[in-house]
Amino acid sequence: MDQLALLFVLLLGAVVSVPAGDRLRLPAPVLMTLLGIVLALLDFVPNVDIPPELILPLLLPPLLYAAVRRTSWRQFAANKRPIFLLAVALVFVTMLCVGAVAHAIVPGLPIAAALALGALVAPPDPVAATAVAGQLGLPRRLVSILEGEGLFNDVTAIVLYHVAITAVVSGTFSPWEAGLDLVLSAVVAVAAGLVLGWGANRLMDLLGDPTLQIGLTLLVPYAAYVLAEELHGSGVLAVLTAALFLAEYATDADDVMTRLAGHTFWDVVDTLVTGVAFGLIGLELHNAIRTASGRWGEMLGWAAAIAGVVILVRLLWLLPATWLTKRLHARRDYEDIPMSWRETVVMWWSGMRGVASVALALAIPLKTDDGSPFPDRDEIVFIAFGVIMATLVLQGLTLPWLVRRLGVQADTGREKELEKALAVRAAKAAKRRLREIEQVEELPEELSERMLRRAFEIGVRISPDLGEEERMEAHAQRAQRMRRVRRIEGEMLSAARHEVLAARSEPGSDPEVVDRVLRQLDVRSLR
Repeated sequence: MDQLALLFVLLLGAVVSVPAGDRLRLPAPVLMTLLGIVLALLDFVPNVDIPPELILPLLLPPLLYAAVRRTSWRQFAANKRPIFLLAVALVFVTMLCVGAVAHAIVPGLPIAAALALGALVAPPDPVAATAVAGQLGLPRRLVSILEGEGLFNDVTAIVLYHVAITAVVSGTFSPWEAGLDLVLSAVVAVAAGLVLGWGANRLMDLLGDPTLQIGLTLLVPYAAYVLAEELHGSGVLAVLTAALFLAEYATDADDVMTRLAGHTFWDVVDTLVTGVAFGLIGLELHNAIRTASGRWGEMLGWAAAIAGVVILVRLLWLLPATWLTKRLHARRDYEDIPMSWRETVVMWWSGMRGVASVALALAIPLKTDDGSPFPDRDEIVFIAFGVIMATLVLQGLTLPWLVRRLGVQADTGREKELEKALAVRAAKAAKRRLREIEQVEELPEELSERMLRRAFEIGVRISPDLGEEERMEAHAQRAQRMRRVRRIEGEMLSAARHEVLAARSEPGSDPEVVDRVLRQLDVRSLR
């Protein structure tokens, strides 16, 4: 098997792992990691030959962009305190604790190298957290915090990692310079992300065509990452900034085709890239096995100790942080925080490490500036992989059981109320627009009444229990008629699609024209 065949196997696994995970009630990223481990143990499977410095730039930008599309800047702003406590403060504390323990238990490990290890294992993986939270039906407030933590903790961890690596390689360290680098990196990244987001938004207006617009969105995260890194900023923060800008300002409510196609496109990209990323984590087991040759007991003990520190620090940080946040912001019901010890436990056990930790571990330099080998590089890489496997596989496999055991589930009643409120707003907006039209155009009474019913039906289609109790019977009759109309219209559209599709094979038919007409019918079918 060559590298290309291995890539196709991972892509196929990424597709199959989604329904398999749903059936087994396990997160798809965990299944892909297990697949990678199995492939790594097979003799005919080659070692992965990807330069470490390319792993983050290739995999992280599209994964971050896809995750940001599911959220908004206002959601981050509303939850800035709990996100800060997890994405910045907890990452820093974890790095210090891991560095201290690693320096103490690994003979001869310099403190700067130990802190580099702490930085690379500190951030929970945003992709794993989002995928797990989405599949388990967790409360929205927990999902919001996990998404925010996962998206922003990489920024902190990568900057701290580079500071520690620079201290090891150059042999010098200045806290003031490190702090200045952190601030400058963030400023440069935000500026680069805003400029690219603004430019991409303008370019989308000029392109017009949905295919070109969606293609541009694939280029934006890579461009933001590369530009920020070239300017010595944080590539991760630049991607987040550009994505949040586009999510906020590049959305046209009437651009139905671009929205539908873009949603489908990024679902596909997210599924495939996530599968490949976590499959690579399992495949990198080759390197860990080779590193530990002859010293299994000693190195496994170190990895288990550091994994224990990572897991324990998260718990010890979450308990007081959650209590403090609830005490300080008890009156702020818009701020999402865990509301019970059960939710805090689920948040604790959701701290799985993944893609960023692997890439940072493999990117550790081989030599320092004076030509000597990087101190204890093999030991650091092995410990990092031990922590990743322990958190991703152990926690990923047991988290569904823990969620069911503790009974932590989404508040479906609140979600239905929000859905109903949005349905009311949508129906009222349609009625307001109808009144505005009636002031300009003279509509027949029959048409006016018909359009008024249609405005009401817009809300009913979103939330069926929108009607008042005394009108429920009439609503049920209208709903029955609507279902009948939709069924008949669906059969009519199906016949139209079959007829147009059959024309694709006729002599002299233009497939491009046929596909364009077919897309219009597809969009009509979704209305």
